[in-house]
Amino acid sequence: MQRITHAGRGRRLRDATVRRSERPAVAATLGVASSTGIETLARSSGQSLPTLESIPTEYSHEVHAELLYDLCAALVRSGLAGPSLWNDSGASGIMFARTAILAAIGNQSRELLERNVEYHLQISDVIERFGDDRALETSELAVTISNGNCGYVEMGAAIEALEHEAKGLGAAFYWLLTHSLYRVMRLYNHEDAFLHEARLREYAAEDEGNSEQYEFPEVEKGLPECIRATLKRNHTSHGLRDRRLLLKHRKGRFGSWIERLRRIQRLSRLYPKRGQDLNESGDYDGPPLPSLLVAFKQHDVITACFDEESQYMLEGMPEPNVSVVFSPHDLEEVGRTAQIIRRFIAINCELFQLVEELQKWEADHGCGDIDRGELSLRAA
Repeated sequence: MQRITHAGRGRRLRDATVRRSERPAVAATLGVASSTGIETLARSSGQSLPTLESIPTEYSHEVHAELLYDLCAALVRSGLAGPSLWNDSGASGIMFARTAILAAIGNQSRELLERNVEYHLQISDVIERFGDDRALETSELAVTISNGNCGYVEMGAAIEALEHEAKGLGAAFYWLLTHSLYRVMRLYNHEDAFLHEARLREYAAEDEGNSEQYEFPEVEKGLPECIRATLKRNHTSHGLRDRRLLLKHRKGRFGSWIERLRRIQRLSRLYPKRGQDLNESGDYDGPPLPSLLVAFKQHDVITACFDEESQYMLEGMPEPNVSVVFSPHDLEEVGRTAQIIRRFIAINCELFQLVEELQKWEADHGCGDIDRGELSLRAA
């Protein structure tokens, strides 16, 4: 799931990938194993060619490899790895950094994320935009997190159950969850479906003579009643009221859902506002792929809009979900970068634990089939 750039090709350290390979590929090999079979045209004498058995037969060269080793040193200075890990990694900088980063994430968190979304973590001394590699400043690295598919959650049955518990509770849960997640990641929910419908209506209006051939999703009709009723309200002024309502019911039947939501809220408020240094320039073909598709039920109008739009989401180069430039020589920058990644992963772990709780509750109560088939990027 995670990648760290593999040093080797080209003139710069780039695109080293955290893979499950044992060692990085050797850049160049002198294919001589011993002096066996070597002959000379000179007459035999007491002197002979020296044996090559004691001479290394492999040679590996990494341009800008010093940045990789600076990163390894920074991981040790930041407490993310110990010096003993160097020997355990076979004195390989790639394996050392890979092992340290995966250990910091933890097996349980990795397995949870892998079950729900495909994230890739990459560290490189170049950034790629519009198909071009652009070197960073000297002694700088960029860490990025991007995803190759989209997580999925159905909330219709859960919202209905919350509304049955107390009027307005389901709507409060939905709005606070989506607003909290928007601070950190890209979602695809009813708002994106509304935009898709609006674009279709614009295309139909411009396509004179063929407008009758267009089919519109009619998103608003596909929303739960409690969500439709709250679309036009001022969510800023109602936010405090929603939080109080959820707090009132945190000891109730759905207390575990509410507690997860509260942790997501706290983590999202702590998430650094400048966690996307590379993205601020806007030099990407499109926005990030959504980390999560939020639907209300299987094959509803939101899912249909997503499946239509997702056919084009990988045509360009989308910006990553997280992208931060840092210097491995600056401990403050290293610590800041580690904090951004740690909190991004923590929020995702809370989110997908909540997603799995909702899925289990739906399965236990016969509220729907969670097998969503092979639709678009949700199964990429």
